[in-house]
Amino acid sequence: MITTMIHGVAVQLHTAPDVFSPDHIDKGTLAMLSQVEFTDEDKLLDLGCGYGVVGIVAAKIIGAEHVVMSDISENAINLSKKNAALNGVDGVSILLSDGFRNVHDNGFTMILSNPPYHADFSTPKHFIEKGFNRLVIGGRMYMVTKRKDWYQKKLTAIFGGVKVSEIDEYYVFCAEKRALNYANRK
Repeated sequence: MITTMIHGVAVQLHTAPDVFSPDHIDKGTLAMLSQVEFTDEDKLLDLGCGYGVVGIVAAKIIGAEHVVMSDISENAINLSKKNAALNGVDGVSILLSDGFRNVHDNGFTMILSNPPYHADFSTPKHFIEKGFNRLVIGGRMYMVTKRKDWYQKKLTAIFGGVKVSEIDEYYVFCAEKRALNYANRK
């Protein structure tokens, strides 16, 4: 069990050996969260939620009804559901999904992801390309990785630009969907 404070919110999280970062909250996830400001108007997708850190923190701040969490791993989904209940945000929507396959919502103001980046780029490519279409104008996609160049180029190609911050040896990317970007992609 991990017990910590993030964004001034206390969270308790059950983990398991076969999920990402089972012994502690990943420094990359913490770096990404340090760049995010939540508002009451947000509708958030935690894409690749693992055991639920990002989605649960967001749900405790903006309300469970404004958060969707998804992961391809059944174990991660089960842990996220258990952790959402443990943290009093069991009204969050938690979906078993390969990327966006079972995520039918759109109109997100934020999509946050710590994608698998030690393999090929097919998963983050899908997250970025499909995520753009799920964001409202002014919506932001946050990603965190150890790699910079490919992500910076891909996010710039899709969104028209990206802000990159280096924190604790991780790169945090923030790309905003603007009306001009959207018009150019139609």
